Amino acid sequence: MSALKAIQAVRSGRIDATRVRAVVRKEITDYRRNRFVLGTMTVLPIVFLVNPIINIFAAPTDVDHTALQARVGSTMLFLLLVPVILPATIAATSIVTEREQGTLEPVLTTPVRSEELLIGKALAALIPAVSIAYAMLGIFLLMVKLFAHQQIADAVLEGPRILAQVLFVPLLAGWAIWAGLAVSVRANDVRVAQQLGTLASLPPLAITALMAFDVITPTFQVALLFAVGLLVLDIGAYRLIAPMFDRERLITARRAK
Repeated sequence: MSALKAIQAVRSGRIDATRVRAVVRKEITDYRRNRFVLGTMTVLPIVFLVNPIINIFAAPTDVDHTALQARVGSTMLFLLLVPVILPATIAATSIVTEREQGTLEPVLTTPVRSEELLIGKALAALIPAVSIAYAMLGIFLLMVKLFAHQQIADAVLEGPRILAQVLFVPLLAGWAIWAGLAVSVRANDVRVAQQLGTLASLPPLAITALMAFDVITPTFQVALLFAVGLLVLDIGAYRLIAPMFDRERLITARRAK
């Protein structure tokens, strides 16, 4: 079932939006009680925002166009690490943590369907990750517009670059979530799940790096084309992870541990 089919399923009533919201609320409540997740959501964005700001303001203004574009591209790419690492970390610990705490089976015996549990957990990781990433991008662009040298500001504030950032954030986060959940379903150790989830979430960054380092010249058409490519990856990942969220399989995995 693709993402579009998931939306259609919600509209048709096969997936109960109320139960999905209940899963989202439960997950977010669990995040608030988890110091590691709270720390990741707080410290990681600060580190990954301060570094690009320092890097862009330290950029020399007397370099040629190619060198400037490369510096700006690498800086913008750095901002995309948060919507990859943050949701991957959250999603990768989602199932395995409940297994360790013994709360997974009670959840699976409720009326919540497997698809509703999957979508709820995905949204609970997606919403904060995308919100934080967009807030970081907004702060970064505002700082550049107000205080950066005009030559650097012009390079950063190019329309195709901003469009790419806006489009790539949720799409990269989506892939990271599916990869993290796939790892979490099979893992029996939280630390291993975190490490594998992060590694599995990184490959799509190679696509965006082509634009970031000017291997492919950023244009509106290229940004949209890359976004479509990432969307296809997300849909494919969803189709792979959905069967793994079978209720009986998850319960069996819990009992077999």
